[in-house]
Amino acid sequence: MEDKSHILVVDDDTRLRGLLRKYLSDNGYVVSAAADAAEARQQLEAIAFDLVVLDVMMPGETGLELTKALRQNGCHLPILLLTAMGETSDRIGGFESGADDYLTKPFDPRELLLRIGSILRRTARDEAPPAPRECRFGSFTFDLARGELRQDGDMVHLTSAESALLAVLAGQPGETLSREELGAATGNSGNLRTVDVQVTRLRKKIEDDPRLPRYLQTMRGRGYVLWPDA
Repeated sequence: MEDKSHILVVDDDTRLRGLLRKYLSDNGYVVSAAADAAEARQQLEAIAFDLVVLDVMMPGETGLELTKALRQNGCHLPILLLTAMGETSDRIGGFESGADDYLTKPFDPRELLLRIGSILRRTARDEAPPAPRECRFGSFTFDLARGELRQDGDMVHLTSAESALLAVLAGQPGETLSREELGAATGNSGNLRTVDVQVTRLRKKIEDDPRLPRYLQTMRGRGYVLWPDA
């Protein structure tokens, strides 16, 4: 089961806080709530959240002040500010404090949902490990940036179609990719039989026995997978 993102909603308005908690929960998120900055700090110390939806105008420490303090302490948790102040200077102040996005009240809940999704996707990309530069299997090394395959240092000729297919598989080593995914990635979505043909040709170049492949294997009913060296 895919892990659900955990969101902390911080707002002193009891009604709005409850509505946001229910709406976000109904749309697939795990949601916790806090009534002010002090309660938010307690929860942030105890739980690893994925994003904070934070009201600006709260009694005591404001949302802007909390955001600025978190950033000064090295916290990079995504923060979306909610505020009734819609002037340009207010938005600039929110971003200068370190917020990732800014939504003015009243707002359409669907827009909030879209903005949260956008922030989380961007955060996931930023945190993703760098793509591998090369993939090794047996005596072969495939350079993903150049699209070049070498065996014991010697170049192995690949057609552009074979290189494109190997690049997709080597970019996600150990992961089964469907024929549809491979077809879409290599420009053959209109003729999936072409994917099978390219796999067969590629096996003849990298397998000792193409009929009993060790590296480029078929996962019956699912697709193909390239097994690199551990």
